[in-house]
Order: sequence, then structure tokens, then C-alpha cells
Amino acid sequence: VLGVGWWMCLCALGIFAASCRCIKPCPNGITMNVILLQDEESPWSLNFVQGEILKAIDTDAAINVAQGNKTYTSGMYITTPYQHKGCPSSTCEGVDELKSLMETGNLGCAVLGPTCTYASFQIVDAEQGLKLRTPILSAGSFGLSCDYTLNLQRLLPPARKISDFFIHFWKDDNKFKPDWKTAYVYKKQTNTEDCFCKTLGLVCVEQVNLLLLVYVDVFVRFAVFIMCGSPMDVLEMKNGSVEADSSDILFVLIDLYNTDLRDNNTMNDYMAAYHDAVMLVGRVMRDIINKSQLEIEQMEFVNVHYFRNTSFDGIAGNYKLDKHGDRDVNLSIIYTTTDNKYKMLFTFDTEHCRTTVVDADPSFIWGKRLPDFKPHKGLAVTDIIVSVLGVTVVVVATIAFIFYRQNRRGRLLRKRWSHIACDLITLLENSELNVISLQDERSNNMSIKIRCALYDKKIVILKELKHSDGNFSETQRIELNALLHIDYYNLTKFYGTVKFDQRVFGVFEYGERGSLRYVLNDKISYPEETFMDWEFKISVMYDIAKGMSYLHASDIQVHGRLKSTNCVVDNRMVVKITDFGCNTFLSPDRDLWTAPEHLRKQGTSQKGDVYSFAIIAQEIVLRKCTFYTERCSDQAEKLSRVIKSYFRPDLNFETWGLHRTPCVPDFKKVENFLGKIISKIHNQENESYMDNMIRRLQMYSRNLEHLVEERTALYKAERDRADRLNFMLLPGPVVKSLKETGVVEPELYEEVTIYFSDIVGFTTLCQYSTPMEVVDMLNDIYGGFDSIVDHHDVYKVETIGDAYMVASGLPKRNGNRHAVDICRMALDILAFMGTFQLRHLPGIPLWIRIGVHSGPCAAGVVGIKMPRYCLFGDTVNIASRMESTGHPLRIHVSQPTIDILQRTDCGFEYEIRGETSLKDKGTETTYWLTGEVGEDYNLPTPPTTENFHRLQQDLANMILSCLERRCRGSVRRKKLIPCQKTQDEDKDQESEVESESDHPEYLHLATVDNTLSTFL
Repeated sequence: VLGVGWWMCLCALGIFAASCRCIKPCPNGITMNVILLQDEESPWSLNFVQGEILKAIDTDAAINVAQGNKTYTSGMYITTPYQHKGCPSSTCEGVDELKSLMETGNLGCAVLGPTCTYASFQIVDAEQGLKLRTPILSAGSFGLSCDYTLNLQRLLPPARKISDFFIHFWKDDNKFKPDWKTAYVYKKQTNTEDCFCKTLGLVCVEQVNLLLLVYVDVFVRFAVFIMCGSPMDVLEMKNGSVEADSSDILFVLIDLYNTDLRDNNTMNDYMAAYHDAVMLVGRVMRDIINKSQLEIEQMEFVNVHYFRNTSFDGIAGNYKLDKHGDRDVNLSIIYTTTDNKYKMLFTFDTEHCRTTVVDADPSFIWGKRLPDFKPHKGLAVTDIIVSVLGVTVVVVATIAFIFYRQNRRGRLLRKRWSHIACDLITLLENSELNVISLQDERSNNMSIKIRCALYDKKIVILKELKHSDGNFSETQRIELNALLHIDYYNLTKFYGTVKFDQRVFGVFEYGERGSLRYVLNDKISYPEETFMDWEFKISVMYDIAKGMSYLHASDIQVHGRLKSTNCVVDNRMVVKITDFGCNTFLSPDRDLWTAPEHLRKQGTSQKGDVYSFAIIAQEIVLRKCTFYTERCSDQAEKLSRVIKSYFRPDLNFETWGLHRTPCVPDFKKVENFLGKIISKIHNQENESYMDNMIRRLQMYSRNLEHLVEERTALYKAERDRADRLNFMLLPGPVVKSLKETGVVEPELYEEVTIYFSDIVGFTTLCQYSTPMEVVDMLNDIYGGFDSIVDHHDVYKVETIGDAYMVASGLPKRNGNRHAVDICRMALDILAFMGTFQLRHLPGIPLWIRIGVHSGPCAAGVVGIKMPRYCLFGDTVNIASRMESTGHPLRIHVSQPTIDILQRTDCGFEYEIRGETSLKDKGTETTYWLTGEVGEDYNLPTPPTTENFHRLQQDLANMILSCLERRCRGSVRRKKLIPCQKTQDEDKDQESEVESESDHPEYLHLATVDNTLSTFL
């Protein structure tokens, strides 16, 4: 199996190498790496190309055997899952994989892929790429950004070749083609990688006037259309427009590659190209092997010139690669004859850039020549113009007569509407004022984002006028003019309309404190006792009543959408009504503020506005949800009951009903009634308006002080919690440096001690455990480790899987104490493991290996997002080697650590292990740490060397036995009847004794009196 991933897979395949004659960067047995997407959509996916690559490997191997060359079939397979499908997902992943291969020395002599221009550009770009000298062969990378690179070979014609064809074909002078000036390049959103690069390459051609425009009236302005795709795309475009199916229109279709993916037996061009790429690499490797031994040894890499200015035959025909590594082909221009057949008209040689006429007497559906670059206007243009002018004169005369009959006021209302100039309005894109809190219970208290701007040195809000392009009808202009003339203290001012981003917005006055609904819900900033008293509530209702009274007396006459979210509060706590008028732009709402008669039958009325005001008044008085009632809390149920029956919100006083609708007051009466109440409140207390304002400010100030203290306490609590979290993730000095300066300078430590530990048989335990059991097991182990770490002067660096890394002596230097603290911590951890039991596998022993080493080390914070305090240096590697070469339940200590311990006054007990071979370090003298003088750690007994080699198999058998007993016991408990419990329990105890006696001896960790004869 080459690799199983989600959407992208990188595979390195060994193809060919000769014994003892390998070029320096090429690892033995691996000649080529393959980087391809793996999905079900891309025609170059590894799912489709893999079979052809393997066939090419077998074919090349047969050629090598026939020529007497030795063939290696070893390979390396790396599988990496990614989160997205398609070319955009491969922008960085291919670069990361190649860098990894370069660092490990496994890059090979050549690279196949990637196909996507996104990924190839990141690899082959001379300035920003990886600066590879290894040849790269791609059946793609069509984009202009991959042209003229140092090491990229493209086995399918790139966009540059298509651009060369159009440049010469455009300028070619022959009797079939007129002199074209412009053409329309049509690009679909679903174009594939090759089509996208080709259309983009055509637009970037400077010598030819090609336009990539919005698809609006293009068949009136253009007659030559260039598009990339299949004949079905042309048919779709012609079916979508009557003008497209005309004898004046010419479609130039770029259809070069076969990307059929109907079944796995279908060969597409990408599969063939990658097959032939493998054969080309094999041929080049044979040419290199035939050279002298001296020439091969002097080669630092496979020269890219072996793949350029060359030709070879493959299953896709003959290949010619030019000096830049791009394939040259003969392009055929095929046209549709009058009898709906395909016939060749021209050929174009990309190697010599030469156009050749094939059909000297074509039978075009357009006539003798191809159509001109503009459609023909026909013979009746003059008549059409005269008719249009005549109709226009009649219409204008009629309109002028109607305007003459209207009065002056009507003419003013029907005058042409002028938008506000865009340069007079400045958007506040990055300001907090750009979010207006218009909250509604139906939208789960989510803020509605409205665009804010500056106009005439005032902050305004821009509300989109949907379903309008700015060319208003007469009715709309009348409404907008009526809005423009509204100027009242309790109504938001309308300044006009403006066009932004091809959309039309109304410019309205801004309410700084948000909607009334938001103010009522904010009981912290506006408390009930000190701020939102009865006087304030009546003042709010009075502001709404005054605004609605003025609105009903104006030309607008009715609101129709009155609710608490349409009442905004300015910075002086004055309530203003908004969203009135504009009935042609905004439809009436159907919500809990709407009168029942208008819920049952669409419409608006002044009495319906009074009903909406009553619902708002209940919100103001109770400061609870809209249409509050104890009998029902669901919004949809409330609305349904209002429509179907007489259902009203809860009130503590008598209300009007539908049967008494003649008694519903108008807003003028409501305004007068509320005005009298406010006057009565002031007269009773003999308090002037100014005294009332001063009293309110004092109350507000006291409440604000209390609020500031409360928020300050909350802030300090959150800050302390964040600091505690930061101190858990990073060392204390590092956190302080990050908070003060924002950076942490890396530091070199002359002497530190590093601890590594690893769980023995972790792979076997994971094999017989569920993922959640593995997580619980590691959490139990590392939780115990963390509690031990807290009692020593050490710093936990990180955990990677079952590996646990701790260091001492950094970031706080502690002299020679770092070795002492690490060794004492290691003894405590080893003692903890002697008593640890797995929850899901009771009775199964759990062992760890521990390695300790001391030496110099560099440390610093790496990364911006999720930064890590990382250690670097040879000391880290040696400490890891000490752990990997140790034994279970043993503390493996290096000579430098022993030397440091000897310099201290602490008496540690240790025994010499002998000479130990460490990878890349040679042979070193190492020790086993066994305890400390005067301390009883109760360490578990470690196994002997010969028993350790049998651990993996015996541990697996033991786990299987434990799982089998647990499963058998659970089944027996389910089916057990009371009379059989005692007998079965006796049998279980006997079986457990028997099963335990079948376990290997060393798994019991038995000891004898003679300490020198410890065994397992």
C-alpha cells in the first residue's frame, strides 16, 4: 500500500539504483519522491495516478534487468492528512514535506509533482522557493509563475505555450481570419487548475487585447469569446442566452487534456504523463550509470540538463522538452462545419511558433471568413433608432403634461433624487461604533452589525435599502422626500442615500446608547433602583408618544413597524424613533409588537401603532421580555395564540380589549396624559428640572463608583486567573518578560540536568486499549508525575505521547542543585510507579525507563501562537539516548551527572553499568542510580536483562488473559442467578489463581532475602 490519507498523500517510491554507484544526494534504493493530492475529484490524484506509476516502475525494472543493472525496490512511505481538498490546501504542505526530506537526506534524485501551481511556485521560485537543485517533473504547474524556473520540467504544455499560440494566431494574416482588436475571456468559477491558469495567462498577455469582464451584455459588445473547458460548457453558455446562439458569435474553446474519471480503467493525460515521467527518470539514471566512476563521484546532484532539450517516446506519444523543461506540441485548431462535423483548420507548432493552414477551403457556418470581433448591427438600425426616438418624444410629452398639471408641492416631491457623494462619507470600519446593539429575543440576543460612518462631522449609520439599485421609482422618491423633510426631536434624522460597493444605503442619525431594548436589558449600567425609576420610565414613554404623535400628523401618517428595537437612545438619554417610512423598501413585520388584526390580515394602521406602543410600555414598566406572561414563555407559541384567540400580556391594571376598539386613544391623547403626569411629579416635590437633573447625576455617580469597583474586582480576578494559567504553561521569568517587553531573549546555560522517561510496552498497551482508556491512563500517570514535580526545584518542559521531559537549572540557575533535584525527583517517580495500577487493566504491571544527563543547554520561547519554552543542544539528545538505552524500572545516569553529584554533600547510591553505546556519541561509561543514603524510597525491583527481552510478548499475552477474564466475568454477572453465585465465585477464584500461575515468573516482581539474587 503506497499510503492512505484524507486528501493529500506524499509517497517516496524507490525506482532504480545501481549498487555502489549512487549520486551523493540520492539515498540508497530511493531515486524519486512523489508529491500528489489524494482525493476523489482531481484527475491527477494519487488514487488515479498511483497505478500508472507502479506500472512504470515495473517496466523500468524489466529494462534494468535486461541491461544487467541491479534494481532496488526499497522505498519510504509517508502519509499526512490535511483539512481541505483541492489545490489551495497544498500551498504549504508540499513545502513542509520537501523540507523534511531535505533535512533527513531522503530527497532522492528527482521529484514527481506537485501538479498544482499553488504548491509548485512555493518550491521552484528562485527568490521565495526552496532553491532546490533536484529536478522536479510535473504533469501540471501550468501557471505563469512557474515559467523559466531552474529545475522544473512540465510534461504537459503550460499556459505559456497557449499564450504563444494566441499571440501568433492573433497576429497571423490570412484570408480566413479578420483583424481582431478585442475578445472576451470567459472564466467559470468551477474551472479546473489547468483552465484557471490558461485563462489567467491569456488576460496577462500584453500584446493581445483580451478582457476578463463581468458577464453583462457581453454578446452585444463582443463577437469573439475565448473559454477553457469542454464542449458542454459552450452548450451551457449558448443555452443560457439567445444572443449567444448567433452566426455572429465565435467561441474559441481551449480543450487540451483528457480528465475523464468515470472509472479506474480510464487513462487520462495526467496518468499518462506521470507514467512517462517515471520512464524518463529511469532513462536518465541509466545514462548516468553508464558514465565513469570518477564522473559519478564528482556529481553533487543530478543535473537538470539531463531532462531538457531532449525527446523521448512514452505511452502518450513523443515528448519534446525545450531548454526550459516545458513540453512542445503541435496544437490543432478544429472548427465546426456546416454539417455539424469537426474538421481541422490550422496547426500550431509551439517549438517554432509557426501557424500552418490545413484546410484551404473551409465550410464555415459564419460564411467565407471567421466573424469580426464585434457583432453586426444589421440593416434596420436606422429604423429602430427613429422608432425609439419617436416613442421617447411621445412619452416625454406625456410626462411633461402630467407634471404641468400637478401642483408645486407634488412637483417637488417628484423631483429627481440625488445621492450623497461618496467622498462626503467616511466609513468607520475599525471602530467599535461599527456595531449597533439592536437586540431581539428572536435572534438569541445577537447584535446586528450596522455600518457606521462620518457625515458632516456627525456619526451616522448606513442601513441598506434592499431590492434597489439606486434608480428609485416615483413612489419611492415621494417617500424619500417625505423622510427628508422630517425633522423632529424624537425622530431620527434622515440625511439621504449613498451608493457603496454597488449597494444603496440610507443615511440616518446615530443613537449612541443603542436601542431601547438593549438599555432595558442592561441592568448593570442602568440599575432599577437608582436610574431606571418611575420618572425615567414615564419620560421614555413620553418621548415615544411625542415622536409618534408628530409622525401620525405628518405625511407619513403611520409607522407600521414600531417596537423597542426601533427606538434608539442618544447620549442625552433621549429616545428617538427610527425605521419609519420607506414602506416600499421595508415590509411590515409579523412579531409580538404587531397588532392582532394586522397579524391576521396584512396591513398597517395608526391604532396598530398604539397597540405596539402598549407592548413597549409593558417592556419599560416590567423590564422583562417582550409580551411577558407567566402562562407562556415560548415566542412562537405566544404569536400563535395572539393570532388564534384573545391573548394579552400580564398587567396589573385594566386594559382595553378588541371589543372596545373605539376607545383606543390616539397618540395625541397619550402624549398629553403622560405630560400631565411628569408635571405632577415635579410639582409635588417642588423640584425644578435642573434640581431633578442634579439629583439624577448624583445617584448615577454613586452607582457608577460601585460599578467601577465591581468591574475592577472582576478584572483583577480574571487577571490573576490568566497569570496562573500562563505560569502553568511557561516559566515565571519568561511570563514576566513577555508581559513587560513582549519578547524573551534566548539564553545559554552552562550546566543543567535533563530528565527523560518513557513507558515500556506503551505500543502493546495501546493495542489492547480504547483511545479513551489510553487518555485516562496517561492522565493518571502524568497527574502523579506533576504532583511530584511540584515538590522539587525543576521545570516540566513537555510531554510527547508517553515521553515525559523535565529540566533543572533553567530558567532559574541553582548551582549544582540541578542534578540533586532531578535525581531525587527520578527516585520519587520510580517509587510512585511501583505502586501504580491501571484502572482498565488491573494487575498488569506498568514500567518506565528513566534517563538523566547533565551539560550545557540553550533555551528560549519559540512561536507566536501557542508559544513554547523549548530546549536545544546536544545535552537534550544525550539525555534522550540515556532513556532509550536504559532498562525498565531503572534510572540510567551519565558520567557528567555522577561528577556533579560527587561535588555536592548529598550521598546518592549508584552502581556502575559499564560501557554503553550511545547513538552518534560512541561508547560512554554510565551508571544505575539506586537510592540515597538515609532515605527509603521503596523502589520496585527491576527486571534482569534476559527477562526484559521477553517482556513485549508476555505482556501482550497477559493483557489478553486479563481482557478475557474481564469479559467472561461481565457476561457471568449478567446471567448469574442467586443460587449459583457462591459456586461461581469459588470457580472464579480458582481460575484466577490458575491464570496467575500461568504468567511468567518475572511479572510477579518477586524478591528473596539475598539482595544480590534479585529476579523477576
